[in-house]
Amino acid sequence: MSTTLDMTTMYAMHDALRRETEYLARVTARVDGDPRAVLRTAAGWDLFKTSLHVHHTAEDHALWPVLRQALADRPADLTLLEAMEAEHAAINQVIEAIDAALAHSEIGMDRLGDLTDSLVTGLTGHLRHEEEQALPVIQAVITEEQWAHFGQIHTQWIGGDASRILPWLLDGASEQVITTILAPLPEPIFRAYQDQWRPAYLALVRPGD
Repeated sequence: MSTTLDMTTMYAMHDALRRETEYLARVTARVDGDPRAVLRTAAGWDLFKTSLHVHHTAEDHALWPVLRQALADRPADLTLLEAMEAEHAAINQVIEAIDAALAHSEIGMDRLGDLTDSLVTGLTGHLRHEEEQALPVIQAVITEEQWAHFGQIHTQWIGGDASRILPWLLDGASEQVITTILAPLPEPIFRAYQDQWRPAYLALVRPGD
């Protein structure tokens, strides 16, 4: 394929997820207070889970199936897709285990710390694996129309959470990335982001920052 797909939003999501794993690691490493109480009440954990669920669900429903069709005669690359899906499932299991640890005080702090370490290791490894191996394959075989469809499905899954996820996504992003992602927004949505969504996000209390 001669056209280079614009993966700005994909990389911005990966960067935001990495940022949040660093935040989670800091919170669970603190010795002053109960990290369980922090994660249960702080915006970071909920926003992280919601954003990751949207991202992985869109990939599972609108990206991997299309890619599987395009790679039908390339068994090595199909194995890569299977690895991507398996990594998604493993990450989901760790998140469920962390939620269980947050809900049950009898689960020790060491267990929560171990689970958080597993999440950080698993997610950062998955993101690196995807960027180094899966995204180049996507660039090679996915059409602009298919990539645009994935973006549309991703947006649909965000739905009513756009007011929370968009400023979360752009937190700490470069000016170039922010401009690229905001440029296609209709004027009313852009104004809502500038005047309401971003200020509300910045006002959130995130212990550990």
